[in-house]
Amino acid sequence: MGCYSQELRVALIGYGNVGKAFARLLFAKRGAYPFRIVGVHTKRHGTAYDTKGIGLQFSFGPPASSAAEFLDRSKPDVAIEITTLNPHTGEPAISHIQAAFERHLHVITANKGPIAYAYAGLRAEAQIAQVEFRFESTVMDGAPVFNTVRNNLPGVTIKGFTGVLNSTSKIVVGTMERGLSMAEGIREAQSLGVAEADAAYDIDGWDSAAKTAALANVLMDACVTPQGVQRHGIGQLTTDEAITAAKAGYTTLLVSRGERSGGTVRLQVKPEVVPQTDILATAKGTSNLLLFHTDLMGTIGTVSINPGVEQTAYGLFSDLVDVAKSV
Repeated sequence: MGCYSQELRVALIGYGNVGKAFARLLFAKRGAYPFRIVGVHTKRHGTAYDTKGIGLQFSFGPPASSAAEFLDRSKPDVAIEITTLNPHTGEPAISHIQAAFERHLHVITANKGPIAYAYAGLRAEAQIAQVEFRFESTVMDGAPVFNTVRNNLPGVTIKGFTGVLNSTSKIVVGTMERGLSMAEGIREAQSLGVAEADAAYDIDGWDSAAKTAALANVLMDACVTPQGVQRHGIGQLTTDEAITAAKAGYTTLLVSRGERSGGTVRLQVKPEVVPQTDILATAKGTSNLLLFHTDLMGTIGTVSINPGVEQTAYGLFSDLVDVAKSV
């Protein structure tokens, strides 16, 4: 028995590991959720179209000249933007999303760049176009963050947040605590597929800063960019320091913090040495943890245990289901 009679045509801008996992999930759930992919556009491999629905095995044709042309030809109801993060500008993902709004398409993204750099403007454009804009997979690999606040915390003000949101830095520190080098830790993170294309984005704190800005923009109306986050990475940490701290019962974490103070929001990302028994240290390996500091519910949190691309893909799927409820 189907859960939704409303069919949604979906176009994917980007088709890496997350896109492929999302396609597999959509295909597996097609009996209950009548969503179909009608187009896939990539800069590197080309573009594919099929109004009847693209299966898991398909061939790319010549690339569309732009995301706008791709959307015009594929004629979706929903555009899903899943290109690679540009941590310095958020482009071209921002422009892709704007092209979708101009065509009155609902948009879902797993790309944190647009939320970190242009959320307020994009939200306004979505409202003008009278379409939905969802982005659950941008911060914690699909674990409910924004949906938790929007759907389950009515009347609550987010006063601040504390998070350990970058998997690569935790893997690198864990490797150094075992006596290996930072470079070896980066290679381990890359082998697990969790590092950014340029691992310096993780080590220098840019990935965490983008997530911090995204959280502040959505939950605290901060209107900041990652450059507005006070940022220090783990690049100066040495193996000897990591080993010494571990022997004393401590570990180093790259911690994201946001705090509302009067009319301003203060944001920072920096390494913190915390006891291994601290709640922040319980998120090992690729696991992530986020605490919300609120006015009515005190401190509550979300934990994601060893997420992978399947969880990120599920975040896209849950957003798609959410959009289906609105049409």
